[in-house]
Amino acid sequence: MNNKLSESKNWLNIDGKTIIVTGGNSGIGLHIVNELKENGANVVVADMNVETGKKDGVYNIKTNVTSIDSINAMVLETVKEYGKIDVLVNNAGINLPRLLVDVYSDEKKYEINEESFNKMTAVNQKGIVFVTQAVVRDMLARKIQGVIINISSESGMEGSVGQSLYSATKGAVNSYTRSWAKELGKFGIKVVAIAPGINEKTGLTTPAYNEALAYTRNINVDQLDTGYEKSIPLGRVGKLDEIAYLVTFLASGKSGYITGTVINISGGKSRG
Repeated sequence: MNNKLSESKNWLNIDGKTIIVTGGNSGIGLHIVNELKENGANVVVADMNVETGKKDGVYNIKTNVTSIDSINAMVLETVKEYGKIDVLVNNAGINLPRLLVDVYSDEKKYEINEESFNKMTAVNQKGIVFVTQAVVRDMLARKIQGVIINISSESGMEGSVGQSLYSATKGAVNSYTRSWAKELGKFGIKVVAIAPGINEKTGLTTPAYNEALAYTRNINVDQLDTGYEKSIPLGRVGKLDEIAYLVTFLASGKSGYITGTVINISGGKSRG
């Protein structure tokens, strides 16, 4: 290979770093995993929908991020396989569109209830707290100057109709990011979040999700994908690979002075 081409491909220098990606088996997580793998990292996918073992160049560990026992077992398995953890990408998340009060029907099918509240907070908040805790404990024990990357959302900063629970959990992610960066900076551990806006569809964008979101906004499903050219200054939705590129940069030493902040990756979109 041409030396200049090789240097260009490896300029981030994450070769051999061990990087855990929660929820890395699909959606944004899968794109992140593939990009990290392309750049030479040892990638661990911690996901409910995998079987533990190596496959397609990554190490999969079946993990329930709402279970502390499952989280601790995943961290032990990762260290057993690779000897250390350099980076954690907290990507696992769930979004169930719900109204505070369903003003459109007496069925209350898409109104916040205890089940939807518990499910979203368990995955989006409890999960990120205890996965990070377990990984940071190991980083501190091994004196690893690591990186924690939290996948947040533009809605966590701006709010979103029909997604108050989701927005609140992502707002919490932003607060965890800033607080943990202050706690861990003296140990050389960086904590940063990224907040994607509207992106291209994935397999996780199911008809059921679209139906729920459209209902909470009192529109038809076919109206969900309109008007982006007006609300997004760049005139298009984001590509999942663009999120993966940013995560890979933040996982590298090239981003060494970035911590305690939330980076918006939304094409300039805001509610204003």
